[in-house]
Amino acid sequence: MPADAILIKKEDNVATALRDLELKREAVIRLDQDEKIITITEPIPFGHKFAVRKIIKGENILKYGEVIGRATRDIEAGAHAHIQNIESLRGRGDLEKEASVS
Repeated sequence: MPADAILIKKEDNVATALRDLELKREAVIRLDQDEKIITITEPIPFGHKFAVRKIIKGENILKYGEVIGRATRDIEAGAHAHIQNIESLRGRGDLEKEASVS
C-alpha cells in the first residue's frame, strides 16, 4: 500500500504528508517497513506535519528524532501540526539564557 506520510524516526510524534490529505482520510504512515494508519482530523497540505498521537500542550515536537518546537496547545492525533499550535525553540536567546543559568 502506498504511503501517505512518513516518519523518519520511531520517536517522532509528527509525520510529514507526502500528498494533500483530506479530512477523515485514513492515512498510511510509513517508518521503514512498518505502517501505521491515522485518521486525518483536518486537511493537511503536502509537506506539512500532523500529529501521529495526542501531543500535550508544552510537549516537545519531535521530527527526525530531534526537537523542532513545542506544542502551544494540545494537538490531537491526525491534526495539522503547524504555526497555529507549535512554537519554534531554535534560535531563541531567551531559552539559551535559561539553560546557562540552570
